[in-house]
Amino acid sequence: MDEERDISDRGPARAAPRDSLFLLTSLQTIDGDQLGKARIRNLSATGLMADCERAVPTGTRVECDLRGVGKVTGTVAWAREDKIGMAFDTPIDPQLARKPVSGAGGQQSMPEYLRQSQFITPRR
Repeated sequence: MDEERDISDRGPARAAPRDSLFLLTSLQTIDGDQLGKARIRNLSATGLMADCERAVPTGTRVECDLRGVGKVTGTVAWAREDKIGMAFDTPIDPQLARKPVSGAGGQQSMPEYLRQSQFITPRR
């Protein structure tokens, strides 16, 4: 019975299917105040759960930049110590965050140290 109450207390973001992943982002308030780094643990179309560098109170209006998705705004729906649940203002496609990051230039857009495919072998 307590378990049912705990699930319902988590808000509407829990109703959407979630993907587990590890994705880093920075949180800030809508006004631009920096809230620190956050490690996203799961992501759905309507929200996310993240570990934060510091506590962020429930009800705080926040935004973050999600790789592959872009800027996302929402409200902290719940907070427990350094963990938060964020409910998005507008649904997203969470699969976009899983797509590999690649530039239009292919190899040319990679840093030099990653482009080098030849390894130097020591002489005997």
